[in-house]
Amino acid sequence: MSKSKVAKNTIMLYLMSIAKLILPLLTLPYLTRVLSEETYGMVSYVKSCMTYMQLIVDFGFILSSVKDIVNANEDKTKIGYITGNTFLSKLLLCIFAGVVLVVMCFTIPILQLDIIFVILSFISVVTTVFLADFLFRGIEKMQYITIIFVVTKIISTTLTFLFVKGDQTVLWIPILDIIAHLVAVSITFFIIHKLNIPVRVSGIKSCLSMIKDSFFYFLSSVATTAFSALNTLLIGIYITDLAQVAHWSLCLNIITAIQGLYAPICNSVYPHMIKEKSLNFIHKVLKIFMPIVTIGCIFSFFVAKYALLIVGGEKYVDATTLFRWMIPILFFSFPAQLYGWPTLGAIGKVKETTASTIIAAVTQIIGLVLLILFNQFNLISLAILRFSTEAILMIVRMTVTYKNKKLFIKEVGNA
Repeated sequence: MSKSKVAKNTIMLYLMSIAKLILPLLTLPYLTRVLSEETYGMVSYVKSCMTYMQLIVDFGFILSSVKDIVNANEDKTKIGYITGNTFLSKLLLCIFAGVVLVVMCFTIPILQLDIIFVILSFISVVTTVFLADFLFRGIEKMQYITIIFVVTKIISTTLTFLFVKGDQTVLWIPILDIIAHLVAVSITFFIIHKLNIPVRVSGIKSCLSMIKDSFFYFLSSVATTAFSALNTLLIGIYITDLAQVAHWSLCLNIITAIQGLYAPICNSVYPHMIKEKSLNFIHKVLKIFMPIVTIGCIFSFFVAKYALLIVGGEKYVDATTLFRWMIPILFFSFPAQLYGWPTLGAIGKVKETTASTIIAAVTQIIGLVLLILFNQFNLISLAILRFSTEAILMIVRMTVTYKNKKLFIKEVGNA
C-alpha cells in the first residue's frame, strides 16, 4: 500500500473518529443533565460491562481477520470465506458471552438495579456480530467504515434527544443502539454485495480453528481493556456511591473519546506495516504526532474544570482533580498503541505484543489488589495506577521493538 493510500485511509478513519468524538459529546452533556447522577452511574457501569461482552464477541478478529484478508491477496473467494467464518465465530461467542453476563448479574449488585436495561444492552452487543469493520480494513476501504458509523450514529444521536427525557425513559438508550446497529448491518451487507464478495461459511470446525488462531489477539484486547473496564467494575463493587461511579465514568468517557483520535493513525499504519515493515515509518509518525499529543495534554490540564462544566454540568465540576490525574493516560497511550500491533504485530511478534499487554494488565491487577488490601481504593489512586500501567506498556513494547530491529527493512539501520 502506498503512503498516499495510508494517508487517505487515515483521513477517512479520522473523519469517523471525529464523529466518535463529537456525536457522543453532543449526547453526553444531555444525558448528564436529564438523568440523575445515580441513573447515569448505572448506565455507565452497564456500558463498561458490555465492553467485556463486546470483547468476547469480537475476540480479536479486528486484527486476526484483517491480517488474513490482507494475506488473501484480493482473492474474493477466500475473503468471502474469511468474512463468513468470522461472522459465524462471533455468533458462537455470543453464547459464551451471555453465560458470562448471567454470572455477572448474580454477583454484581449494580447490574441487578435494572435487569431489562442490562438485557437490552447485551442484545445491542449481539447486533454488532455482522458489522464487517475487519473486512473493510483488510481490503483497505476505510471509507465504508466511516460512512456506516457516521450514518448510524447520527440516527441514534438524533433519536436520543427525541426519546430520552429522564430516568423513566432510560431504556431507550440500548433500544436506540439496537436500531442503529441494525441499520449499520443493512448498509454493511449492501456494500458487501456491491463489492461482489461472496460470503460463505466453511463450517463449525473452521470457525473453531479461527477462534483458536485469534486467541492471542483476544488476550491482548482483554488485557488492554483491563486498564479501564476492570477499574469501573471494581468501583461498582467497592464504591457504593453511584455519584462517584458517575464522576469516574464521565472523566473516563472524555479520556476515551480523546484516545479515539489515536485509532485512525494506528489502524491505517497496521496494513502498511504488514507489507513494508519500516521502522523509519513509525519514527516519522511519532515525530509528527507526539508534539501534538504533548500540547494537547497540557491544554487539557488547564481547561479541565471548564471541560467538565460544559460536558457534565455543575454537579460534575468536583471531578476536576480526578480528570487532571487521568491526563497522563493520553500521553503514554499513543506510543503504547503505535508500538503494539502496527509495529510488533506487523513483524509477526503476536505473542510478544500480547505478552506486553498482559504484563501491564497483571501490574494493573496487582496494583488494584494492593489498593484494596491497604484500604486505598479511591478514584485518585485508580487514576495514578491507570496511567502508570500505560507507561509500563509503552516501555515494554518499545524495548521489544528495538530488540528486534533486524526484522524490519534494512533502512532501519539508518534511522
